[in-house]
Amino acid sequence: MDGDQKASLNERLRAAMFASRHSIFPAYRTPAEVFDGLAEACRELGIEEWDFYGERGPVALLEATVSELFGRPVTYFPSGTMAQQVALRIHADTAGHRRVAMPDLSHLLVHEDDGARILQDLLIEHLTTGRTTPTRAHLDVIPGPLAAVLVELPLRDAGCLLPTFEELTDLSQACRERGIAFHVDGARIWESQPFLGKELPEIAAVADSLYVSFYKGLGGLAGAALVGDEDFLAQARLWRHRMGGTLFHTTPEAVAALVGLRDRLPRIPDHVEWARALAAALPDSITVQPQVPHTNTFLLYAAGEPDDVNTRLLAATEERSLAFSRPWSAAEEPGRVVTELTVGDGALDQDPNTIAGLIAELLP
Repeated sequence: MDGDQKASLNERLRAAMFASRHSIFPAYRTPAEVFDGLAEACRELGIEEWDFYGERGPVALLEATVSELFGRPVTYFPSGTMAQQVALRIHADTAGHRRVAMPDLSHLLVHEDDGARILQDLLIEHLTTGRTTPTRAHLDVIPGPLAAVLVELPLRDAGCLLPTFEELTDLSQACRERGIAFHVDGARIWESQPFLGKELPEIAAVADSLYVSFYKGLGGLAGAALVGDEDFLAQARLWRHRMGGTLFHTTPEAVAALVGLRDRLPRIPDHVEWARALAAALPDSITVQPQVPHTNTFLLYAAGEPDDVNTRLLAATEERSLAFSRPWSAAEEPGRVVTELTVGDGALDQDPNTIAGLIAELLP
C-alpha cells in the first residue's frame, strides 16, 4: 500500500470512528454539542461572570475545587507544557543549578520538542530508561547534586505504567534525604489513583509539586494546574505571567474542567475495571502492556501488518457502527503491530468479552 492509500485508509478510519453510534473510547462530540453543554453547565454551576486573566469567576472556582480534592493550594495554567516547565524552572532556580532527572520516556523529552532544555536551560539526566518505573535504586546511581526529580504518573509511553505507592513514597523520601525537589507529572493522576490505592491528598503529599491535566481523563477543552505550597505557587504565578499564560479569558476551559470533575471523575474507577476485564478476555496471541492494566489506558501488541489489520478494522467499524479499536501501527519488532486503547464511558455499555472477540478477529 503506497503513501496515498495509507493516508486514505487513515482518514476513512478516523471518519468511521467519529461516525460510530457506539464507542468504548471517550465520546466524540461536535463543537456545537460541546458549547451547548458548556452553556448549560454555566447555568447548573451558577457561573455568571467571566474570569479575567486567570482570576475570579470559574477559574477561581476550579482552583478551589481542585485544592479541596488534593488538600493543598492550586494555581491554574493554560497548558501542562507551560506548567511543568515552570515547576522545574522554580526548583532549579531554588537549587542554584540546572540539573534534573526524569525517565527517558518522559513526555517532556518525547513529545515537547526539547522545550525544557532549550527554554529553561535544564541539564537532564535519565532517571530510568525504557519501560521502567523509577525507584530509590535508580536515584541512588545518579551521583552529585540534582535540583529536581520528575516522575510521570503513569508513564504513558510505557503503556501507562505505575509504581506502587510504597515505591513512590520511598523515592520521595530519598529525594528529601538529598535535598532534591520531587515533582510529579500527574497528567493522568485521576486515572492513576485506583491503582495507587490512596486518596488524592495522600498522593499529593509525597510531592513538592504536582501537575494535573483537565482535558485527558476529565474530557475538558484544555488547561492544567500546579499543586504545591503557597511560596512555590507565588513564583509559579509570576512565571505564568512572564510566559504569556494569563490569557484574557479561560472561562470555557475552566467550565469544561469543572464539568469533568463533576461528571467524569467519579466514573474513572469503573473505566479502569472495565479495561482490566477486557485485557483478561483477550487471547494469548495478543500481548497486553502492562499485563494487567494499571489505568484505563494500555497497549496491545500482536503479529500482523498495519495495513492488513487496519483494513479489517475499517470494515468492522463501519459494519457495526462501533469504535472498538484505535488504528494499529508497526511495532518495534518486525512483523508485529501495536495500538493504544483508552477506555471511556461508552465502554460501560459494552461487554468486554465481546469487544475482546472483535479485536481478536482483526488479527491473522
